[in-house]
Amino acid sequence: MNRLIVQLSFSFAMLIVASVVILTLAVDRLADTSFRRYLVQSQIVESGLIDRLRNWYIQHRGWDGVETIIPGPSGGWGHGQGGIQAGQRPAVALADSNGWVVADPRDIVDQRLSMLQQRDAIPIVVDQQIAGYLVARFTTDRLSGVAAQLLQQLRMTIWLVGGVITLIAILVGVALARQLGRPLQHLARVAHQLGSGQLAARAVLEGPVEVQQVAAAFNQMATDLDAVMRQRRQMIADIAHELRTPLTIIQGNLRAILDDVYPLNREEIGHIYEATIGLRRLVDDLRELSLADSGQLTLHRYPIDLNQLIRREVELFRELAAAQEVAIHFLPATDLSPVMADSERIAQVIRNLLSNALRYTPAGGSITIVTALQDAGAQVSVVDTGSGIAPDDLPHVFERFYRADRSRSRSHGGSGLGLAIVERLITLHGGRVGVESELGKGSRVWFWLPVVASEMVEQRADVNR
Repeated sequence: MNRLIVQLSFSFAMLIVASVVILTLAVDRLADTSFRRYLVQSQIVESGLIDRLRNWYIQHRGWDGVETIIPGPSGGWGHGQGGIQAGQRPAVALADSNGWVVADPRDIVDQRLSMLQQRDAIPIVVDQQIAGYLVARFTTDRLSGVAAQLLQQLRMTIWLVGGVITLIAILVGVALARQLGRPLQHLARVAHQLGSGQLAARAVLEGPVEVQQVAAAFNQMATDLDAVMRQRRQMIADIAHELRTPLTIIQGNLRAILDDVYPLNREEIGHIYEATIGLRRLVDDLRELSLADSGQLTLHRYPIDLNQLIRREVELFRELAAAQEVAIHFLPATDLSPVMADSERIAQVIRNLLSNALRYTPAGGSITIVTALQDAGAQVSVVDTGSGIAPDDLPHVFERFYRADRSRSRSHGGSGLGLAIVERLITLHGGRVGVESELGKGSRVWFWLPVVASEMVEQRADVNR
């Protein structure tokens, strides 16, 4: 009973049976009422009462005294008129054209006919106008033998048709339930396969549109999960590879010192210390990315002057750039508004971009930092004259551990996490980041942050005072 197909089939069956029974009862009641009305009106027409009432209205110019020809409880039908048998003669009442009752010897209606009673009554038409309404009904539910037999056959036909319709509808409902349940069962099997590690399993798009949408969403989820698992495996392999290099250096140098291959002096200890610095940098970068991804990286935002912040970071890099014979230029925008940001995190972004540009810019090249007011925000661009990035590598530069030139970046101490950290920090600030590059002509990495409204800057200035 817990299966969806069984529940749907049972629900469809109950709904169909209830609907058909109610409909059949209504049709049966309508057929009984309509058949009795037909019998009454047929007997009235065959008795000639309609013609007598019409002649009376014409001769007396109204209905005064008409009750003398209206059949009452004691008779008035004549002998065998219209084939009406004793005990089966209907009771009648007459009303004028406005519905007011003028003759009702057996009290079968109220003083005035309702709209429904006027609709079911027999109209008395004189000169193409309704002069009155004749209401007739049986005073007992018992019909004559032939009439009762005919009504019984009509009822049996109605219930037989209702039963056939019920059976057909139940079969259609069960088929529909199976059609609805089949794609869901397939989806459940695929979900089980996916849970057991078969990441290539996909659901078939079949059934109603809503079920197809669920299957499509499931397939997209499976595709994303497959991509995440591949990225996870690749990230674990990259982390292991990145950790292996400094650990190998440390282990090899210590082993050489223990075997008296290297002397125990400051120079050898310095090599080991540099390897631990690279190892610590990698661990710190991974920790920052983990905090950013989990939403636990706290940002202390307040209005900051980007030009001032960038100028300070550029000065810190001038000596290192001069040692590599690389020129650094800063072109600030004079109309740049403050941005609401964490100054330490944005400074980290600037340092990562300058380090990355310096790593790929050869001697004799240059790095230019440009700020501009664009799209109601501040845009910072770091342009270098380095080797550039291949078009196939551009979509992946912000991925973790991705390097367009792995051997070169590792020799310069890069972990492959700098640009990934930049992208995550800028996103947390509500900004955007991008890259443009051409092989042999250099690269341009930029980020955009929304500027602060002037009212907030004034409030900040008042607080500082």
